[in-house]
Amino acid sequence: MTPDALGSALRDVATYVGADGWSRPPALFALVPTHVLAAANPGLIDADDDSELSPVAQDRLPLGSDDHYAELEQVLGTTSWPDAVAGCALALEVVVIPPEAEADLDSAFEPLLGDPEAAEAAAREAARAHPGSRVARLIIGALRGGQHLALMQLKPETEDDDPETQDELLTHPDLAPNLVAALAATFAVESGSA
Repeated sequence: MTPDALGSALRDVATYVGADGWSRPPALFALVPTHVLAAANPGLIDADDDSELSPVAQDRLPLGSDDHYAELEQVLGTTSWPDAVAGCALALEVVVIPPEAEADLDSAFEPLLGDPEAAEAAAREAARAHPGSRVARLIIGALRGGQHLALMQLKPETEDDDPETQDELLTHPDLAPNLVAALAATFAVESGSA
């Protein structure tokens, strides 16, 4: 695969989930070589589709609450993929805060460090309530061979935001390292089905 195959597939995922707007639950995708899908079902892929990977949306994740991070960790920890799947992607919404707000988060969860779940919930609530917080969509992907990429798309603050920047995908090498590791770990489990 070319170095751009994963990035192209994640842009496809961003377009797909973006079509439904914001406030959507997390979504998991298998990344399957396009030629494999075309061979299995010729009518499924457009003849002029030259993408190397095609995202295949999986069933809705069995997450029972709005505070789904612990459940998501459990689901990913028990997910494995058949050999035909070259990678996987996860799209989910998060709250991001400016770097100067970290002290506010620390003061929210430090008194609760004896109870990790309560500390995590307090930190998330403090982030949501912070005046500088923004909703963002993370699109994270990992390939069976170890390549990974995490992208972030900020939710527009107003309807008047520049349309060209509304679909902008940002990345950083240290973006969402725990989720990147959790997705990569789905390929360490014996092959099965998602």
